[in-house]
Amino acid sequence: MQASRELLKTLYTMAMLVEARDAYTGGHLWRVSRYSLLLAQDLQLPQAEAERIALGGFLHDLGKIGVPDAVLNKPDRLSDEEYEVIKTHPQVGADLLVDHPLSGLVIDAVLSHHETPDGRGYPNRLSGKAIPLVARIVGITDAFDAMTSTRPYRKGMPLEKALSIIEDCSGTQFDADLAGRFVALGRTGKLDHILGHSEPGVPMQACLSCGPIIAVPSDSPEGTEIHCPSCGGGYRISRRDGSLALSPTGQRDLVRARQPRANNGLIDRLLAENQRLQPRKRPGLLEMLFG
Repeated sequence: MQASRELLKTLYTMAMLVEARDAYTGGHLWRVSRYSLLLAQDLQLPQAEAERIALGGFLHDLGKIGVPDAVLNKPDRLSDEEYEVIKTHPQVGADLLVDHPLSGLVIDAVLSHHETPDGRGYPNRLSGKAIPLVARIVGITDAFDAMTSTRPYRKGMPLEKALSIIEDCSGTQFDADLAGRFVALGRTGKLDHILGHSEPGVPMQACLSCGPIIAVPSDSPEGTEIHCPSCGGGYRISRRDGSLALSPTGQRDLVRARQPRANNGLIDRLLAENQRLQPRKRPGLLEMLFG
């Protein structure tokens, strides 16, 4: 029986509402999902499994709903104490999902995407092949997108620098085979249509103050007002020669900028791709979560 469209939509919507709380992660979930799908396809996995991995990439940060805004949107590097708060998000996400009818599709990605082959990851210090495949994939694609995206304290890295870091950490932080495959995808240009985009064909848009952190829904009508999620700066959407452009309005509205909204157009397009997903049951899940 195909996974219910409405149940899948609840998963996508939850993830998008969580992403909306973080001023600097516009488009992150979509990019991680697409990178993960490419890597799954490179492994020649069955289509249903590739779709499940892409869905896990979209849901992986669900637990950040439990991270305070002051930590999530801190403009500087995190302190050790704040980093410990961030490290709770995989378990929080798994706890949120445990009673969802489709939790088996994504819970491995949510709970284990920060586990590392050398056993120094979190929350359960898994190592090697004890880390589920989807989590090993999302661990790479999540880190790559974090490195190549702009943050309050630094600009996004160039593609090659991020790929070199993944290469250097192969076998310790990242699964060696998967890291090699991902680096090869990057060096042959197969990530370029995703890098720096928030949807297919839609580049991230730049705030004059904060950089390229504004994710504009592709179906936004001409003249729509949108705000930078970090500073609240207002912009009006226009389309020039078929491309999106933003014109500053001179107004700031941080309240409107931080209002969580789901990109329903993107969700509908993602749902249309999920033709072969099947509900998936994981024996022993409750024991793993709650000991």
